Amino acid sequence: MAGRDPLRPTPGRGGIVPRQGDAFARLQAAIGYRFDRPALLREALTHASAAGGAEPSYQRLEFLGDRILDLVVAETLFDHFPDAEEGALARRLAALVRRETLAEVADAVGLGDALILSPGDEESGARANPAILADACEALIAALYRDGGMAPARAFIDRHWRPRMEAAAEPPRDSKTALQEWAQGRGLDLPIYDLVGRDGPEHAPTFRVEVRVAGLAPAHGAGRSKRAAEQAAAAALLGALTADATEPTDG
Repeated sequence: MAGRDPLRPTPGRGGIVPRQGDAFARLQAAIGYRFDRPALLREALTHASAAGGAEPSYQRLEFLGDRILDLVVAETLFDHFPDAEEGALARRLAALVRRETLAEVADAVGLGDALILSPGDEESGARANPAILADACEALIAALYRDGGMAPARAFIDRHWRPRMEAAAEPPRDSKTALQEWAQGRGLDLPIYDLVGRDGPEHAPTFRVEVRVAGLAPAHGAGRSKRAAEQAAAAALLGALTADATEPTDG
């Protein structure tokens, strides 16, 4: 007797909002992989608010997927740029594995349509939330690894991250790195970042960060992640330094 499709959300279970049953099939077609253990894919797509303690959410898989992504991208960068120094490789890695890139990949494969969400998150537009998409994308990588080993996980990462890696002729120079180099070049201590606030709902928070460098007025930034807020704060302080340098002097 044929059983219920384990990838199809169960109406009413854990407050899950029913979605079209073929969303999971479309996702598997988009990533080019069919799961032998569909429960792993379901876990990778289940938000904690929908799990409600009755079934696992994607949080544990997210933890594993983050490490797998770092390893594969780092190894690919190491092989692709044999003459690059550690600092340049590190900047490339940070840009490739950041939340924004993960959300772009998730959007490209239609991951949001297959998410299992609570009614509240469904109504608040969580399917398009970059933070949720990024976390679920990391969970998907881990699910691929747990189901089929490193080969399918590596193939997924290679397909979606290698073009981004090869498109960047020069390693990115983010605001935090630029501010750190500015401070070090003047013999100052490294910039200090402090989380000064967090606003918004749990699934879509906004973080507010203050950055301080000795002898300078602090600057502030906000973002959907602490990393993004730190980057915004560093950019704000660099902008202030540039403005000060271009101000006309009396004479």
